[in-house]
Amino acid sequence: MRRIRLVPDDTRIPFFRYRWIAFAWSFIVLLGAILAEPTIGLNYGIDFKGGILLEAKTPGPADLARMREVLGGADLGDVELQTGGAPDDVLIRTSAEAGDEAQQQAAIGKIKDTLEKGYGSGLVYQRAEFVGPKVSSELLMDGVYAVLVSLAGVFAYLWFRFEWQYGLGAIASLVHDVSATIGIYAIFRIEFNLSSVAAILTLVGYSLNDTVVIYDRVRENLRRYKTMPIAALLDRSINETLARTLMTSLTTLVALIPLWLLGGLVIRDFTIIMIWGVIIGTYSTIYIATPVLYYLNIRPHSSEPEPAKAEAAARPKAKAKVSAA
Repeated sequence: MRRIRLVPDDTRIPFFRYRWIAFAWSFIVLLGAILAEPTIGLNYGIDFKGGILLEAKTPGPADLARMREVLGGADLGDVELQTGGAPDDVLIRTSAEAGDEAQQQAAIGKIKDTLEKGYGSGLVYQRAEFVGPKVSSELLMDGVYAVLVSLAGVFAYLWFRFEWQYGLGAIASLVHDVSATIGIYAIFRIEFNLSSVAAILTLVGYSLNDTVVIYDRVRENLRRYKTMPIAALLDRSINETLARTLMTSLTTLVALIPLWLLGGLVIRDFTIIMIWGVIIGTYSTIYIATPVLYYLNIRPHSSEPEPAKAEAAARPKAKAKVSAA
Protein backbone atom coordinates (compact mmCIF):
# COMPACT_ATOMS: atom_id res chain seq x y z
CA MET A 1 0.00 0.00 0.00
CA ARG A 2 1.43 3.35 -1.05
CA ARG A 3 1.87 5.88 1.74
CA ILE A 4 0.43 9.38 1.41
CA ARG A 5 3.17 11.98 1.76
CA LEU A 6 2.45 15.51 2.88
CA VAL A 7 5.67 16.72 1.26
CA PRO A 8 7.34 14.86 -1.67
CA ASP A 9 10.79 13.39 -1.13
CA ASP A 10 13.80 15.41 -2.22
CA THR A 11 12.07 18.79 -2.33
CA ARG A 12 14.23 21.71 -3.49
CA ILE A 13 12.21 24.82 -2.57
CA PRO A 14 14.54 27.88 -2.69
CA PHE A 15 13.51 29.41 0.64
CA PHE A 16 16.68 31.44 0.95
CA ARG A 17 16.06 33.20 -2.36
CA TYR A 18 12.98 34.95 -0.93
CA ARG A 19 14.56 36.03 2.36
CA TRP A 20 14.47 39.74 1.49
CA ILE A 21 10.72 39.60 0.87
CA ALA A 22 10.32 37.87 4.24
CA PHE A 23 12.58 40.43 5.93
CA ALA A 24 10.48 43.28 4.51
CA TRP A 25 7.27 41.64 5.72
CA SER A 26 8.73 41.03 9.20
CA PHE A 27 9.90 44.65 9.35
CA ILE A 28 6.37 45.88 8.58
CA VAL A 29 4.83 43.55 11.19
CA LEU A 30 7.33 44.54 13.88
CA LEU A 31 7.01 48.24 13.07
CA GLY A 32 3.25 47.96 13.42
CA ALA A 33 3.65 46.13 16.74
CA ILE A 34 6.09 48.74 18.07
CA LEU A 35 3.81 51.62 17.08
CA ALA A 36 0.63 49.92 18.33
CA GLU A 37 1.81 49.59 21.93
CA PRO A 38 2.30 53.33 22.72
CA THR A 39 -0.51 54.58 20.46
CA ILE A 40 -3.27 52.00 20.94
CA GLY A 41 -2.03 50.25 24.07
CA LEU A 42 -2.83 46.80 25.41
CA ASN A 43 -6.33 45.94 26.56
CA TYR A 44 -5.38 44.76 30.05
CA GLY A 45 -7.71 42.35 31.80
CA ILE A 46 -8.74 42.33 35.42
CA ASP A 47 -5.58 40.42 36.38
CA PHE A 48 -3.49 43.45 35.45
CA LYS A 49 -5.96 46.29 36.10
CA GLY A 50 -7.33 45.17 39.45
CA GLY A 51 -10.94 44.46 40.38
CA ILE A 52 -13.21 42.19 42.41
CA LEU A 53 -13.22 38.39 42.55
CA LEU A 54 -16.26 36.42 43.76
CA GLU A 55 -16.65 32.66 44.03
CA ALA A 56 -20.23 31.41 44.04
CA LYS A 57 -21.99 28.04 44.28
CA THR A 58 -25.12 27.64 42.14
CA PRO A 59 -28.04 25.28 42.97
CA GLY A 60 -27.32 23.25 39.84
CA PRO A 61 -24.86 23.38 36.92
CA ALA A 62 -24.05 27.03 36.29
CA ASP A 63 -25.44 28.69 33.17
CA LEU A 64 -22.46 30.93 32.40
CA ALA A 65 -24.06 32.42 29.29
CA ARG A 66 -27.08 33.54 31.31
CA MET A 67 -24.96 34.93 34.14
CA ARG A 68 -22.76 36.78 31.65
CA GLU A 69 -25.86 38.30 30.03
CA VAL A 70 -27.27 39.41 33.41
CA LEU A 71 -24.04 40.98 34.65
CA GLY A 72 -23.21 42.50 31.26
CA GLY A 73 -26.23 44.82 31.45
CA ALA A 74 -25.57 46.06 34.99
CA ASP A 75 -22.81 48.63 34.30
CA LEU A 76 -20.20 46.71 36.26
CA GLY A 77 -17.34 47.24 33.82
CA ASP A 78 -15.48 44.25 32.37
CA VAL A 79 -16.89 40.98 33.69
CA GLU A 80 -15.25 37.54 33.40
CA LEU A 81 -16.87 34.26 34.38
CA GLN A 82 -15.45 30.76 34.47
CA THR A 83 -16.09 27.51 36.28
CA GLY A 84 -13.91 26.88 39.30
CA GLY A 85 -13.36 23.14 38.88
CA ALA A 86 -16.97 21.95 39.33
CA PRO A 87 -20.08 22.61 37.20
CA ASP A 88 -21.77 24.49 40.06
CA ASP A 89 -18.68 26.51 41.09
CA VAL A 90 -18.34 29.89 39.36
CA LEU A 91 -15.59 32.50 39.53
CA ILE A 92 -16.79 36.05 38.83
CA ARG A 93 -14.22 38.74 38.14
CA THR A 94 -15.15 42.32 37.43
CA SER A 95 -13.26 45.58 37.09
CA ALA A 96 -15.71 47.45 39.32
CA GLU A 97 -14.69 50.83 40.65
CA ALA A 98 -11.93 50.60 43.24
CA GLY A 99 -11.93 52.68 46.39
CA ASP A 100 -12.02 52.26 50.12
CA GLU A 101 -13.49 49.22 51.83
CA ALA A 102 -17.02 50.68 51.88
CA GLN A 103 -16.99 51.24 48.11
CA GLN A 104 -15.67 47.74 47.51
CA GLN A 105 -18.40 46.24 49.66
CA ALA A 106 -20.99 48.33 47.80
CA ALA A 107 -19.70 47.00 44.46
CA ILE A 108 -19.82 43.41 45.75
CA GLY A 109 -23.38 44.00 46.98
CA LYS A 110 -24.39 45.32 43.57
CA ILE A 111 -23.06 42.17 41.89
CA LYS A 112 -24.98 39.95 44.32
CA ASP A 113 -28.21 41.94 43.90
CA THR A 114 -27.90 41.83 40.10
CA LEU A 115 -27.48 38.06 40.09
CA GLU A 116 -30.31 37.64 42.61
CA LYS A 117 -32.75 39.55 40.41
CA GLY A 118 -31.63 38.38 36.98
CA TYR A 119 -30.35 34.85 37.52
CA GLY A 120 -32.28 33.58 40.53
CA SER A 121 -31.88 32.91 44.22
CA GLY A 122 -29.97 30.09 45.82
CA LEU A 123 -26.44 31.27 45.10
CA VAL A 124 -23.98 30.71 47.95
CA TYR A 125 -20.90 32.94 47.94
CA GLN A 126 -17.73 31.16 49.07
CA ARG A 127 -15.36 34.12 49.01
CA ALA A 128 -15.00 37.73 47.93
CA GLU A 129 -11.63 39.30 47.19
CA PHE A 130 -10.37 42.60 45.85
CA VAL A 131 -7.31 42.74 43.57
CA GLY A 132 -5.75 46.16 44.07
CA PRO A 133 -3.51 48.12 41.66
CA LYS A 134 -0.34 47.06 43.51
CA VAL A 135 -1.10 43.35 43.22
CA SER A 136 -2.10 43.67 39.56
CA SER A 137 1.13 45.55 38.71
CA GLU A 138 3.12 42.81 40.46
CA LEU A 139 1.34 40.17 38.37
CA LEU A 140 2.18 42.12 35.21
CA MET A 141 5.88 42.37 36.12
CA ASP A 142 5.96 38.67 37.04
CA GLY A 143 4.60 37.90 33.56
CA VAL A 144 7.27 40.06 31.92
CA TYR A 145 9.99 38.39 34.01
CA ALA A 146 8.68 34.95 33.05
CA VAL A 147 9.03 35.75 29.34
CA LEU A 148 12.51 37.28 29.78
CA VAL A 149 13.76 34.35 31.86
CA SER A 150 12.48 31.91 29.24
CA LEU A 151 14.36 33.80 26.49
CA ALA A 152 17.56 33.80 28.56
CA GLY A 153 17.20 30.07 29.18
CA VAL A 154 16.73 29.43 25.47
CA PHE A 155 19.90 31.35 24.62
CA ALA A 156 21.96 29.50 27.26
CA TYR A 157 20.64 26.09 26.17
CA LEU A 158 21.37 26.62 22.48
CA TRP A 159 24.76 28.16 23.18
CA PHE A 160 25.89 25.09 25.12
CA ARG A 161 24.25 22.56 22.79
CA PHE A 162 25.31 24.16 19.50
CA GLU A 163 27.28 27.42 19.11
CA TRP A 164 26.65 31.02 20.08
CA GLN A 165 25.41 31.78 16.53
CA TYR A 166 22.54 29.33 16.98
CA GLY A 167 21.61 30.94 20.29
CA LEU A 168 21.41 34.41 18.72
CA GLY A 169 19.40 33.06 15.79
CA ALA A 170 16.85 31.45 18.11
CA ILE A 171 16.59 34.59 20.26
CA ALA A 172 16.03 36.73 17.13
CA SER A 173 13.24 34.39 16.08
CA LEU A 174 11.59 34.39 19.52
CA VAL A 175 11.82 38.18 19.94
CA HIS A 176 10.18 38.47 16.50
CA ASP A 177 7.36 36.09 17.52
CA VAL A 178 6.72 37.65 20.94
CA SER A 179 6.78 41.22 19.58
CA ALA A 180 4.43 40.37 16.71
CA THR A 181 2.05 38.59 19.11
CA ILE A 182 1.92 41.54 21.51
CA GLY A 183 1.19 43.72 18.47
CA ILE A 184 -1.75 41.47 17.62
CA TYR A 185 -3.09 41.93 21.17
CA ALA A 186 -2.85 45.71 20.82
CA ILE A 187 -4.20 46.10 17.27
CA PHE A 188 -7.20 43.80 17.66
CA ARG A 189 -7.90 44.81 21.28
CA ILE A 190 -7.71 41.23 22.54
CA GLU A 191 -7.76 41.18 26.34
CA PHE A 192 -4.29 40.76 27.82
CA ASN A 193 -4.36 38.77 31.06
CA LEU A 194 -2.54 35.91 32.77
CA SER A 195 -3.82 33.48 30.14
CA SER A 196 -2.10 35.68 27.56
CA VAL A 197 1.23 35.21 29.34
CA ALA A 198 0.63 31.44 29.26
CA ALA A 199 -0.14 31.67 25.53
CA ILE A 200 3.08 33.61 24.85
CA LEU A 201 5.19 31.12 26.83
CA THR A 202 3.54 28.25 24.94
CA LEU A 203 4.29 30.04 21.68
CA VAL A 204 7.95 30.40 22.74
CA GLY A 205 8.17 26.66 23.43
CA TYR A 206 6.53 25.72 20.13
CA SER A 207 8.75 28.02 18.06
CA LEU A 208 11.87 26.84 19.90
CA ASN A 209 11.03 23.18 19.29
CA ASP A 210 10.77 23.77 15.54
CA THR A 211 13.96 25.85 15.52
CA VAL A 212 16.00 23.18 17.33
CA VAL A 213 14.92 20.51 14.82
CA ILE A 214 16.14 22.59 11.86
CA TYR A 215 19.31 23.66 13.68
CA ASP A 216 20.14 20.02 14.39
CA ARG A 217 19.84 19.24 10.68
CA VAL A 218 21.96 22.29 9.80
CA ARG A 219 24.72 21.05 12.10
CA GLU A 220 24.61 17.56 10.57
CA ASN A 221 24.80 18.95 7.06
CA LEU A 222 27.69 21.26 7.98
CA ARG A 223 29.68 18.16 8.90
CA ARG A 224 28.52 16.19 5.84
CA TYR A 225 28.82 18.82 3.07
CA LYS A 226 31.93 20.79 3.95
CA THR A 227 32.30 22.44 0.53
CA MET A 228 28.63 23.26 -0.10
CA PRO A 229 27.78 27.01 -0.11
CA ILE A 230 26.11 28.01 3.14
CA ALA A 231 22.98 29.40 1.44
CA ALA A 232 22.44 26.09 -0.41
CA LEU A 233 23.13 24.11 2.76
CA LEU A 234 20.55 26.08 4.76
CA ASP A 235 17.97 25.56 2.00
CA ARG A 236 18.73 21.86 1.99
CA SER A 237 18.32 21.64 5.77
CA ILE A 238 14.93 23.39 5.69
CA ASN A 239 13.70 21.14 2.86
CA GLU A 240 14.84 17.98 4.64
CA THR A 241 12.82 18.90 7.75
CA LEU A 242 9.88 20.44 5.88
CA ALA A 243 7.64 17.36 6.15
CA ARG A 244 8.12 17.22 9.91
CA THR A 245 7.56 20.98 10.28
CA LEU A 246 4.33 21.00 8.30
CA MET A 247 3.02 17.83 9.94
CA THR A 248 3.57 19.29 13.43
CA SER A 249 1.95 22.61 12.47
CA LEU A 250 -1.07 21.05 10.77
CA THR A 251 -1.79 18.55 13.54
CA THR A 252 -1.61 21.38 16.08
CA LEU A 253 -4.03 23.46 13.99
CA VAL A 254 -6.39 20.49 13.71
CA ALA A 255 -6.74 20.63 17.50
CA LEU A 256 -6.86 24.43 17.80
CA ILE A 257 -9.37 25.36 15.08
CA PRO A 258 -12.28 23.34 16.58
CA LEU A 259 -11.50 24.91 19.97
CA TRP A 260 -11.67 28.34 18.36
CA LEU A 261 -14.95 27.61 16.58
CA LEU A 262 -16.71 25.61 19.31
CA GLY A 263 -14.92 26.36 22.56
CA GLY A 264 -16.92 29.45 23.47
CA LEU A 265 -15.88 32.91 24.58
CA VAL A 266 -13.87 31.77 27.60
CA ILE A 267 -11.01 30.21 25.57
CA ARG A 268 -11.54 31.89 22.18
CA ASP A 269 -8.91 34.60 22.68
CA PHE A 270 -6.40 32.03 23.90
CA THR A 271 -6.93 29.76 20.89
CA ILE A 272 -6.73 32.70 18.45
CA ILE A 273 -3.29 33.57 19.81
CA MET A 274 -2.21 29.92 19.72
CA ILE A 275 -3.26 29.62 16.06
CA TRP A 276 -1.34 32.80 15.32
CA GLY A 277 1.62 31.39 17.27
CA VAL A 278 1.73 28.19 15.19
CA ILE A 279 1.76 30.20 11.95
CA ILE A 280 4.27 32.86 13.04
CA GLY A 281 6.48 30.27 14.78
CA THR A 282 6.77 28.15 11.63
CA TYR A 283 7.45 31.23 9.52
CA SER A 284 10.11 32.68 11.84
CA THR A 285 11.98 29.38 12.07
CA ILE A 286 12.40 29.33 8.29
CA TYR A 287 12.88 33.03 7.57
CA ILE A 288 14.36 34.48 10.78
CA ALA A 289 16.20 31.82 12.80
CA THR A 290 17.83 30.06 9.83
CA PRO A 291 18.95 33.11 7.75
CA VAL A 292 20.55 34.63 10.87
CA LEU A 293 23.12 31.79 10.74
CA TYR A 294 24.16 32.94 7.27
CA TYR A 295 24.77 36.51 8.40
CA LEU A 296 26.60 35.36 11.55
CA ASN A 297 29.08 33.56 9.27
CA ILE A 298 28.39 30.01 10.39
CA ARG A 299 30.94 27.64 8.81
CA PRO A 300 31.51 23.84 8.73
CA HIS A 301 34.45 24.00 11.16
CA SER A 302 32.26 25.62 13.85
CA SER A 303 30.10 22.47 13.99
CA GLU A 304 32.95 19.97 13.70
CA PRO A 305 33.30 17.77 16.80
CA GLU A 306 36.37 18.28 18.95
CA PRO A 307 38.04 14.87 18.17
CA ALA A 308 37.80 15.63 14.45
CA LYS A 309 39.37 19.04 14.99
CA ALA A 310 42.22 17.51 16.95
CA GLU A 311 42.79 14.86 14.28
CA ALA A 312 42.82 17.48 11.54
CA ALA A 313 45.33 19.56 13.48
CA ALA A 314 47.63 16.56 13.94
CA ARG A 315 47.77 15.59 10.26
CA PRO A 316 50.12 18.36 9.02
CA LYS A 317 52.58 17.62 11.85
CA ALA A 318 52.71 13.92 10.98
CA LYS A 319 53.32 14.77 7.33
CA ALA A 320 56.12 17.14 8.26
CA LYS A 321 57.89 14.40 10.28
CA VAL A 322 57.77 12.01 7.30
CA SER A 323 59.26 14.67 5.02
CA ALA A 324 62.08 15.37 7.47
CA ALA A 325 62.98 11.68 7.61
